[in-house]
Amino acid sequence: MAFPLIQPHGGTLINRLLTGVARDSARDCAPTLVQVPLTDTNLADLEMIATGALSPLTGFMGEADYKSVVHNLRLANGLPWTIPVTLAVSADLAAQIKIGDQVALVENGNALALLNVAEKYRYDREAEAQHVYRTTETAHPGVARLYKQGEVLLAGDIDVIDLPARASTEFADLRYTPTESRRIFAERGWRRIVGFQTRNPIHRAHEYIQKSALEIVDGLLLHPLVGETKADDIPADIRIESYKAILDVYYPQTRVLLGVFPAAMRYAGPREAIFHAIARKNYGCSHFIVGRDHAGVGKYYGTYDAHYIFDEFTPEEIGITPLFFEHTFYCKQCGGVVSLKTCPHDSSHHVTLSGTQVREILARGDLLPTEFTRPEVSRVLMRAVRERIS
Repeated sequence: MAFPLIQPHGGTLINRLLTGVARDSARDCAPTLVQVPLTDTNLADLEMIATGALSPLTGFMGEADYKSVVHNLRLANGLPWTIPVTLAVSADLAAQIKIGDQVALVENGNALALLNVAEKYRYDREAEAQHVYRTTETAHPGVARLYKQGEVLLAGDIDVIDLPARASTEFADLRYTPTESRRIFAERGWRRIVGFQTRNPIHRAHEYIQKSALEIVDGLLLHPLVGETKADDIPADIRIESYKAILDVYYPQTRVLLGVFPAAMRYAGPREAIFHAIARKNYGCSHFIVGRDHAGVGKYYGTYDAHYIFDEFTPEEIGITPLFFEHTFYCKQCGGVVSLKTCPHDSSHHVTLSGTQVREILARGDLLPTEFTRPEVSRVLMRAVRERIS
């Protein structure tokens, strides 16, 4: 017996991909239009709008939605939404574009989509930084990116001719669209699916959290983010290799789907936790894991702020069930991975490593402690570190 999956955010799974004659016509038209180059973040957003991962968005946000998201954590119609999804251009380029125009959105000169320009408007970058990122400091990578972008936002629906080049060249076999992931879940008979967001290799604490969540659902969507990240984050190809190295050995194949999440990191902490949850709802997940300092960077957010922000919405509004986990680690005294909720021992018994310690151990050619991560992951990371410094 087939069971219906969770409804997408807003009730309809969006698809902005053109086909057939409409696609051919748009491709022919694109060279005659004003060309708008896309940044890496724009490209990620375009791919996710096109495939429905950002449902109910059908394009880049207009001013009413933008202001409501920045100040009220909701779209103008009241639907929860926490991250602005906008297209910024320079004032000079904006001056060439009129309301009602179509423009071509391009990647390296290749037209990917047409934008039907419904609005163009100026915005307050400092206000966006303060509300979305809780800081105006350019040391924050999300703020730095925001301040570098253009002064004018273009808004309107997009009609997509082609997805960005990376969609067919980077992890193409794992790049499931929401329609595809929902089909796989249905074929496997999964009703309750938990999504796990990560931009790091999986260590034992992650494994513990994932398997704890898997005990109460039918399947796990392991969904690493592969869009733009900070330069010092571990590259996506290394992370994906590390995931594959342990899935075959330590996870039940019938209960896990590894896919990639095309989004760019905003490092917006609590707001991005909501954003990530809503996107996974669109992929068909009924539950979503929210851990310690979700999508955080530096000291800009409290350890569990990403948990508390869910209290600002009713469960019915969000629609996907968050599973909150505290900081987890291996305790020698307990003899396993535990959390602050379950371990009575002080930190002298805990196996924790800083990023610097991890890099130093790997650079020496030593495996990380098995209490910290699986040896299969250590070997992948060791090879990557040694290649980088050689």
